[in-house]
This record gives sequence, C-alpha cells and structure tokens, in this order.
Amino acid sequence: MPETTATERDARHLQRAIELAAQARGRTSPNPLVGAVLVKDGRVIGEGFHEAPGLPHAERVAISACEEEPAGATLYVSLEPCAHHGNTPPCTDAIIEAGIARVVIASDDPSDKASGRGLGILRDEGVAIEVRDCGLAEAARLLNQPFRKHARTGRPLVIFKSAMTLDGKVATRTGDSRWISGEGSRARAHRWRAESDAVAVGIGTALMDDPQLTARVEGVARQPRRVVFDSEARLPIDSQLVRGVAEVPVTVVCSRAASRTAVQALEAAGVDVVVATGENEAARAASALYELGAADVQSLLLEGGPHLAGAFLEAGEIDEVRIFVAPLLVGGREAKTTIEGLGIGHIAAAARPFAVEVDRIEDDVLVTARLKEW
Repeated sequence: MPETTATERDARHLQRAIELAAQARGRTSPNPLVGAVLVKDGRVIGEGFHEAPGLPHAERVAISACEEEPAGATLYVSLEPCAHHGNTPPCTDAIIEAGIARVVIASDDPSDKASGRGLGILRDEGVAIEVRDCGLAEAARLLNQPFRKHARTGRPLVIFKSAMTLDGKVATRTGDSRWISGEGSRARAHRWRAESDAVAVGIGTALMDDPQLTARVEGVARQPRRVVFDSEARLPIDSQLVRGVAEVPVTVVCSRAASRTAVQALEAAGVDVVVATGENEAARAASALYELGAADVQSLLLEGGPHLAGAFLEAGEIDEVRIFVAPLLVGGREAKTTIEGLGIGHIAAAARPFAVEVDRIEDDVLVTARLKEW
C-alpha cells in the first residue's frame, strides 16, 4: 500500500532535522550531513547534528541533549540511522538502549554499510519505522548529493561553476577576466569552495592566473584540495599552488604524455600526481574522478577553464551547474565562452536540467541547474 501523507507535525520536525544537518556544511565529509530531533508527548526534548568525522552522530547528540528520559519518544532524523561500527558505535544501539518507540526518516542511506540494515535491526527490536516519501525527502537527499553519488559510483559529485557576461563570455580576447562577477558573487563562490572536498582548474587557468584556489571567507573548517588537470605536468614549482602545498594539498592530474622528470619534480615538492588513463580528455576526466573518489573526495567544484569544462561535459560528468551572469557586454570572436569542446550537432541532444533556480546577487544573476540527482 502507498504511504500515507506525513502529518503536519511530522513534517515540521523533519524540516527541523534537515535544518540542523545543514549547519555542518563543509565539515562532515566523508560522512553525510545528518540532523535529529527527539519528541515526546508533543514536546521537543532533544536535538542535534553530526558536526565532524570522529564526533558523535546526530542521533547520539540528540539523545545526550535530552531534557528528560527519552523512552517512548519519537526520533526524527534526516538520514536513516547507521548500524555499523566506524569511528563511533552504531546509532541503532543508542536508539534501542534509549527505548525510543518510533523513528521517522527523511531519506535513505545508499552506502553498502547502511542501505536498510539499520532499519531492519530497529524493526526487529520493535521500533516503529516510517520513511517519508515527500518533498522533505527530496530536500534531505539534495543535502547529501556528494555522499550519495560517491556511495553509488565511487566518484565525486561535480559542480561546474563559472561567471559570464550577458553575451556568454568568460574572458576578453586578451584573456582578462577580473572581475566579471561582483564582490557578492565572488564571496558566494568562496563559500562553495569551503563546502567542497576539492576545487579543480585546468593548466591554462593555473598558468594564466597563478591562483591559490583556497576558500577566503570566515568560518572555514578546512581548505579544499586543489586539483589541476595538467596533461603534461607543466605546473610550475614556484606557483602559488605548489608553494602552499604544505598547508593545503595539491593534486596534479596528468596523462601518460607527461615527462618523468616533470612528474618527479612535482612529487618532490609534495604534490600528489595522478596519471589518468583514457583515449581522450573526456575519458581521462572520468578516470581522474575515480582516482579522486578513492581518496575520499566526494565533491569537486569545477572552476574551469572552458577547455576543461568541455571535457567534463563530453564525459557526462557534470552533475550541477552554477553560473553567475553579469551585466556586461564584451564581444569578440576570440573571447572565451563558458564551455568549449566538440559540442553537439543538434539542440535536441543538449543536456537539460531537471531543476533550475534563479537568484539575484547584487547586480549579478545566479542560475543553478541540476542535471542529475543521486
């Protein structure tokens, strides 16, 4: 039989659990974002969220925060409770020991260690289980898209970010791009870096801009790994990226065409070098994602340039697009566009998002398009 619609009360507490989970953005990877609320006799008696790897999970935080005995209470949690031993003991044990009578869950956990195991254990112990299939379930899944994709594929979620003019240019014919987007947009992009496991650019961008690729906003829990797609290992040893490798890790993704001398020089400087395989750039981009995923990189912010973005698009490895559109006109046949590559022959073959959002940031317009959901 189909599930009944969630009650207004259940929806309210699940929404709160999702809000709590979101407070730890950028701090929990490789663990998921999870929030929990405990309710007894219509009153919230405890709540909490998972703050960082190695710290207690949301369910245990909520139970510990209880103002009274939790026996007989209902637990609302944004993600199904775990049943395995990791850095912390299983949450199912804590739920059973606390005597919680009912657990309402917003979304499933697709990882091999979970995927329904915890729910089965709780049911066997007499705990009533409800998994809500509603708008809140979608919100809970969207919160953990990097974790979900990594669990299912072994690859990180790829978010392509760019800033372009009204006529679709990301730089002038001379290569100048500072700054197309406004200060507020740039601050937003730095926040995205802080929430990502890694940020990537191509060697063209690295050579032209000599970027740091760090998140320069307040409250950064950890800096993202910097990744440069550099088929011939040309990244200069005196670049800002390499000079800062002791503080923030750098990975160079090269091909078999890279000289052994160049690779050894980068490795001697502390850079991680990954040799991607494949017959073309798109195939090598996909190969690199598996290598990054194996290193627990669950989210990759792809910042360009257009050549690299084209390779990812051709590989089918862009999950979400975030583009700032600035009120500028540049013109020029030689000015760079957002995405290069071979491209498609017919509009019918274009990648089409299943969801689009539009926001105003000062004078810029931010268009967010989700191409895939995991």
